[in-house]
Formats: sequence, C-alpha cells, structure tokens
Amino acid sequence: MRYCASPYLYQRRQTREVVVGDPAHGGVVIGGDHPVVRQSMITCDTMDTAASVRQTLELVAVGCQLVRITAPTVKDAANLQNIVRELRAQGCQVPIVADIHFKPEAALEAARWVEKVRVNPGNYADSKKFAIKEYTDDQYLAELGRIEERFTPLVKLCKELGRAMRIGTNHGSLSDRIMNRFGDTPLGMVESALEFARIARQHDFHNFVFSMKSSNPKVMIECYRLLVARLDELGPDWNYPVHLGVTEAGEGEDGRIKSAIGIGSLLCDGLGETIRVSLTEDSPNEIAVCRDLLAQIPSLTLSPEPTKSDRPDWDFLRELSGWPFDPFHFERRSTPEIELEGGIKCGGEQTVRVVVTRGTWDKVAPKLRPRDDVKPEGVYEDLNVYEVDPTADFTVNCDTQLITVADGLGLPTITAFRLLAARLHRLGRKNPILLKDCLVFPDVPFTPAVALLRASVVIGSLLADGIGDAILVRGEAGGGQSLRLAYNILQAAGCRSFKTDYVACPSCGRTLFNLQTVTANIKARTDHLKGVKIAIMGCIVNGPGEMADADFGYVGGAPGKINLYVGKQPIKFNIPEVEAVDRLVDLIREHGKWVEPEPVTA
Repeated sequence: MRYCASPYLYQRRQTREVVVGDPAHGGVVIGGDHPVVRQSMITCDTMDTAASVRQTLELVAVGCQLVRITAPTVKDAANLQNIVRELRAQGCQVPIVADIHFKPEAALEAARWVEKVRVNPGNYADSKKFAIKEYTDDQYLAELGRIEERFTPLVKLCKELGRAMRIGTNHGSLSDRIMNRFGDTPLGMVESALEFARIARQHDFHNFVFSMKSSNPKVMIECYRLLVARLDELGPDWNYPVHLGVTEAGEGEDGRIKSAIGIGSLLCDGLGETIRVSLTEDSPNEIAVCRDLLAQIPSLTLSPEPTKSDRPDWDFLRELSGWPFDPFHFERRSTPEIELEGGIKCGGEQTVRVVVTRGTWDKVAPKLRPRDDVKPEGVYEDLNVYEVDPTADFTVNCDTQLITVADGLGLPTITAFRLLAARLHRLGRKNPILLKDCLVFPDVPFTPAVALLRASVVIGSLLADGIGDAILVRGEAGGGQSLRLAYNILQAAGCRSFKTDYVACPSCGRTLFNLQTVTANIKARTDHLKGVKIAIMGCIVNGPGEMADADFGYVGGAPGKINLYVGKQPIKFNIPEVEAVDRLVDLIREHGKWVEPEPVTA
C-alpha cells in the first residue's frame, strides 16, 4: 500500500470536493484544487450566546475559515440556532461546525442549524464498559447494526439539508467494539472511521471528510498514512479529503512543535485539505500558527524542475520507487553504534544526539553547567562527517562513518535525507545519519517562529520515518535558542525525554475548568520532573485514551471536581478543584516519581 505517489517528489493528493455552506456566500470548499482550509474552535459555554458570537468573530477576524462549537447536549445544540442567527445578522457568513460526542440526538438537532457536523465514531451512541473482552462475529455484526440504526438518521438529514460532515476518530476514544478487535491502534482508528463511512455511502452521502487525531505525532502520522492508503486501496471514489491535527498538543513552543511535526510532515507528503493547530491558548493564536505553517510548505516541498539543465539527475528521482522506511509502523533505522568527539556515543541503541555548529558552541559553552540536561553533544566542524549528494553515486567503505547530506543542493531537505537513506540501503550500508533542518540558508534569516516550524517539520518528519541518529539545527540564529529547539523537537517526537512532558487539550465548551490557568499551576509545581509525562484534560471525551502513555492524568470529572489518573486508570474521584494540584503532587510522590526541585540560587 502507498499513502502518497512518491516520498521523494511532492504531489498533492487528489480528492473530491466537500462543500461546507454556500461558497458564494462565505462557505468553503474542502479538497479538489482548493487551498488548505484553516479552522479552530471556540472555548466558551455554548449556552452563552453572546460569548460564543464574540469568540467566533474574533477567530474570523484573524483568518479562521471554519469555526467549531461543541454541542454536548440537545439543549446546547438547539442554542446553535441563536448563535448562527446572531452571526449572520452581524454579517458573518463563516460556516459553523457542531462538535458531537455521545449524543446522536444532539447531532440531529445541530444539523438543523449549522453547515457541518463532526461525529466521533468511538463514542457516537457507544458505551465503554469493557464487559465483553472478545466479540464473536455475530456480536460484532449486531453492534454494527445498532450503530447503523443510530447513525443513519443523521446521514439522511445531512444529505437532505446539504450539510457536510467530519468522521473524526481519536486515538483516545475508540469504541469497545474496535478496542477489543483491533486495540488502541492506527488500524483500529482507520477501521472505526471506515465503518461510519460505509453507512454514509450506503445512502449515497459523500459530503464528508475524515480525521485521525492523536496527541502523539508519530501515532498521528501513522494513522493518516494508513487511512489514505486504505482509501486508495478501496478505489478511486473513496478519495475523501482529510482534516489534519495533533490533538492535545499543549501550549507554547511545545504545542507548536508537536503540531508542526504531525501536520507539517503530512502536508509535505501532499496530504491534508484542512487543518487545526490545537493549542492550550486563546483560540486566535491557533490561526496564526496555521498560517505560518502553511506558508512554509511550498519552500519545503519544491518539486525539481525538468528544465534545470544543471541537474540532469532529476530523472533518477522520478524513476526511483520504494520507501527507505515502513511508513505504517514506526521503527528506527538500524545502525551501528559509533563514538563522536568527546566520547559521546551515537547510533545503535543510543538516543538521538544533538550537534551544534562551532558558532553556536562558542555562544553557549561559557554558560554550560555540569548538570545541565540541555547541552551540545558534538560540534559539527569537529566531527568526521561524510557529506554526500544523494542524487549522485557515492561509495562508503564502512558502516561506522557518520554521514549527512551536503549543503547547497537544490533538493527539499526531507527528500534529500529520505533519498540518502534509500541510497545507503541499496548499498547495503547502515551508516548513522546526521539530520539537518535546512540545506540552503535564506538571504534574510528566518524569524524565530518560522525557524521553529521549519526545523520541526523537517527533522520531526524524518524522525517519524525512523531516520536520524543525530540532529543539527541551524535555521534558528540564536545559539541558545537553536540548542533548546533541537532538544524540544526530540522530546516532541518521542526520541528523548529531558524535561517534564505535558499532554494538554485546547479547551472547548465541555471543559470543566480553566485549562490555561490550571496548566500553568501544574507546570509551576511539576516542571522539574524530568521524564515524567502528565496529561491535563478538560473532560473525559478523549481524556483516558490520550493519557494511555502518560504517567499521571488530571481530568475534569464534574464542575469544580477533578479525577486523577495513573496511566489510563482513574485512581481518585471528585477532588475539589482547589485541592486537586496538591493531590496530584501527592499521587506522583506515592508512585515514586517525585523529586524535590533544586533551590533557586541568586
């Protein structure tokens, strides 16, 4: 199976068009030859009409093209009528999307008032009891029949009213039926979505998109690749658009890096017709990141021009087939262990190392302390690095030579390193590879925001492919910033853990506490816990599942009440919010993960 035409030459996936609203009066078309659509979500209570209208207008003002509003109950769904009426009265024609979980009745009500309905197959009319550990074929078919009975009325209504739909699975909220047969896996997410798509197609309803979201960028990338490959396998009329997003990405630099890795990697492979960057921040901030990220993709994917007479080897690239990695199952490329200057080991089972330029070393070395976790592990100019042009023939005499792509080539960086891995594979060599975030430097230095996104897309994409034993960030001009960015990319990609890791949802009308305030409070108490992963979730929609690989979870259980988790298991219930951060610290201490923070010295 293939998820894109070629891993070496950019080609946008061709999809059918999905119409949301009336394009002649503010609606949008997703897919086809249309630009990628930017979307976000308001965070206030859906019953607060004035706040919902205000937040929607704030998003539209910064360029949001689709606005999603949660509808947890039929009452909330009914109030969408008032919200939409007021928006239209104020001249705002941007389509509204209702976000539905658990309540088919709310979906039916919402579809009467908004242009698009998002449903989650994992919890649409589904319970999670785990009462049956293994479904027989008859039991499984009976469950499908029950789901079809509940989902069909929405399909028919959307078709009748000209609504669009998103069939959006989440890594954290698959049904018992899917979990018991496929597990909490990319395959389970894809099959869950396809079950609902088949019901829609039975009624000749095709105005829908898919999504496969996870808080783990590697899992998210695998899911979308597998989905698109399965759609291609099912036939040309399964060419539905996809919505891209890394859910619960968090805030600040970490949230931007995770989103850039997941969304950017797929965009560079030609996938994705609409995107959302999910940040635990004010929603308009998401649109700024969407815009910046989309602006980088053309320069990261420039296809070779056949008219370039100085590059006659483009034909080789076009004819090359096959991937240097398994695109559907992450596995780090096998390499021997080697030693860098200073005794640092690289490759093999070693963690991915951070290399800096001499210029960066000169800036940061005077400030380094012996116990620092963020420090250079090699200086590029001092390493014995073999620089090659992967479009031309080259020879390698041993597997212990560190190798990289030479600067100045007219190749997109992701293409160049994938091609290098493929060349080495053909030569039967397993040399460790040093990744770079760029091969050509712009006349005007990248801004820090752009440098962060570009480095995250390029290096994160390759790490998700399983390629890379060391990384070098040069697009960020600041010495300390470039070093920190390299470590943050490795943490976001799941390659290293040098600090506390947080999974935090972006907030919506379902959220049972102030996510930004609580996240800040939890970070203030726990950000010294190196290697500990903490999930901060506003409600239980995706909470337990997205916390599957977290050590501890802080989840809204009811207004003013918090449930605490260890891994995926709830341990303490209905803790008053004013006590909950203290109880979380106690829980971390009980499980042997707590260390006292070092005293701050003047």
